[in-house]
Amino acid sequence: MTLRTEALTGGYIDPVHDAQSTFRMLMDGMARPGTTKTIVPPVEPPAPLGSAAGAIALALCDNDTPVWLSASMAKSLIAEWIGFHTGAPVTREKSEARFAFFGAGSPVASFGLFALGSQEYPDRSTTVIIEIAGLERGPRLTLTGPGIRESVEIAPVGLPDMFLRQWADNRALFPRGIDVVLTAGRQFLCLPRTCNISTGEI
Repeated sequence: MTLRTEALTGGYIDPVHDAQSTFRMLMDGMARPGTTKTIVPPVEPPAPLGSAAGAIALALCDNDTPVWLSASMAKSLIAEWIGFHTGAPVTREKSEARFAFFGAGSPVASFGLFALGSQEYPDRSTTVIIEIAGLERGPRLTLTGPGIRESVEIAPVGLPDMFLRQWADNRALFPRGIDVVLTAGRQFLCLPRTCNISTGEI
């Protein structure tokens, strides 16, 4: 198959340095849930993949990490872009994916359909990256758990329906379960499976 020109551009300018920078930012985000980070490398993936989600794909994916894409992304150039820049194969099987990407506004499949790891190897699970409209000015949510001093508030805009219920089910599986990264343009925040999320109403 011939790659389309758009799939060949928009990657890291300095692949080693930029990947290391993004990876360190992600690790800090996982250690400090709810902290908003802004991607520095000028990554420009094909729509509807945002810059932060694209940078994360470039930093984490390789030929040993199958990637699953939501329907809106699967119809775009994203599979070709990720494949060209990282070598990562795209899979249709959610349970095989090491990383899953959801476009903004896409319905989010049950987290239980993805790889959840095992008691012995909980790290063998899917990391789910969800693009949303924004990380501020939405309904306020309270995070508690490891890496958080007392509590921290986030206010994501456009969080998928049923997300909080799915998250509660996911957290109940600990140490198994998925980790989530919410992205919006150049920004992201991490929600590791250890994190408790509440609205004050639940």
